[in-house]
Amino acid sequence: MQRTADGYFVCTIERISAGERYLYRLDGEKERPDPASRSQPEGVHGPSQVIDANFAWTDAGWLPPSRRNSVMYELHVGTFTPEGTFEAIIPMIPYLKDLGVTTLQLMPIAQFPGARNWGYDGVQLYAPHHDYGGAVGLKRLINACHENRLAVFLDAVYNHLGPEGNYLWDYGPYFTDRYHSPWGESLNFDGPHSDHVRRFFIENAIYWLDEYHVDGLRLDATHALVDFSAVTFLEALAAEVDDWAQRHNRHVMLIAENDRSDRRLTLSRDANGYGLAGQWLDDLHHVLHVALTGESDGYYADYQDFALLPKVLREGFSYSGQYSPARQRRHGTSGHDLPADRFVVATQTHDQVGNRMLGERLTQLTTFDGLKLAAALLTCSPYVPLIFMGEEYGETAPFQYFVSHGDPNLIEAVRRGRAEEFAAFDWQGTPPDPQAEATFARCKLDQTLRESGHHALLHTMYKDLLALRRSHAALTNPDRAETQVFTASEARIICLERQDGPAALRIFMNFDREAAATLHVSNSDVGWRKLRDANAPEWCLDAPAHPPAPDSFAPGQPHTVTLPPLAFVIYERI
Repeated sequence: MQRTADGYFVCTIERISAGERYLYRLDGEKERPDPASRSQPEGVHGPSQVIDANFAWTDAGWLPPSRRNSVMYELHVGTFTPEGTFEAIIPMIPYLKDLGVTTLQLMPIAQFPGARNWGYDGVQLYAPHHDYGGAVGLKRLINACHENRLAVFLDAVYNHLGPEGNYLWDYGPYFTDRYHSPWGESLNFDGPHSDHVRRFFIENAIYWLDEYHVDGLRLDATHALVDFSAVTFLEALAAEVDDWAQRHNRHVMLIAENDRSDRRLTLSRDANGYGLAGQWLDDLHHVLHVALTGESDGYYADYQDFALLPKVLREGFSYSGQYSPARQRRHGTSGHDLPADRFVVATQTHDQVGNRMLGERLTQLTTFDGLKLAAALLTCSPYVPLIFMGEEYGETAPFQYFVSHGDPNLIEAVRRGRAEEFAAFDWQGTPPDPQAEATFARCKLDQTLRESGHHALLHTMYKDLLALRRSHAALTNPDRAETQVFTASEARIICLERQDGPAALRIFMNFDREAAATLHVSNSDVGWRKLRDANAPEWCLDAPAHPPAPDSFAPGQPHTVTLPPLAFVIYERI
């Protein structure tokens, strides 16, 4: 291979066929897989494989949904189906469409070591994981989704690479010891030769959009991208993806995970923002989780004040410059003027479930009434809802942390590291072994649960609430001025009012786990009729213990609602 002026090594080899395998030999000694490999059939340490990039796409003319009309569904390929492959998801597409989902969000699928992993240990970022079905399997899944009007997002990890099989170290200054992250040395996005490092990752993002027709990327832990450039990597990534999308007439979204409550992420570049399409808003999960479970340790210490829930619904960020006890400093910015569809919210995610010691879902942490209330808050909030796989029917399988590393020392380090992460929480029990295949096996979903009992009832409620969201524009209106939140002075009850012009809905929700609560909301010359009541017989496992809320309120009649614990009722203006 011949070195070019800018430091790359190049050669051309004729008559190479799909399926052939190859390695790079560095300095006549080390043999390494291609850092931009498209396929790794023998795993992260084996040779790379040439693939045929041609595919018979049938999604011409496909347009993904708008932000306001999106309903996202996060899934882990390995545990979503018994087979754990891309193509095994295809038969589930009608189910997801019937549920009301518009967008699949796949947890990271870049090649990682072994057969079992969350995906955040990926090291060959251009190679869809071989055990999931590789390049062909992923393209078949995305094509099938588009044929059925379902968008596909990938979870892209650009803040670190996994510890096993990370051979970028051997190819150039991709990492720097100037900064450190929870995963070790940081990626070199602002030091000498960082232009080429940035190019590697930006081209990776565009590769997924171009070659795989992906509709967007969820950018993992962007707060861990340490970069003091005048124009940061994240800004450059957003600008180049937008430019590519405009040139190719594509609608593409970049959505950041970020724990800084930073409004600049979704501000336009003209307003000195980063220009991203959206960001995850974990604050809604945190305030709801505390309300439903009463947990107060770790970062949940910041979310004990129930007044934060109406603030999150009105403004977005729960901390907008106030002192954070968990962080022991001031935190956050105000999101009060940002359109609500710039935020993605969830009541459960891989992080919030999987980073618990035992991986318990909300199903194990609250009552059936609590699950129904969480569903109402998620689907009626001003934000883009995201459902974590199985949440919609109350899946009982945990989602625990699992790996399949090959290095005994690394395996032991992972075990110790997971145990240390739980020190700030008062959780009881023994952490499951991340390396054990049984840990992975117990995380497999049991899709048959949704066919009977309270699982079927919860599944029906999710479908119904998502259908209500589709049929009432007020529930997807991102205009902050058309969302109001009414509260009681002492009780843990709120009324979320969503408007779209003259149309309006009022969602009363009581978050008290033990006591009934009453809320009075002013009512002038309009009437209200009841659309949904969590305490109606059709939504209860047994005969309701409390009377349902009034069916209607006449114009001028006080709009006063009393709800039992963990209940909700929805009214429509008439």
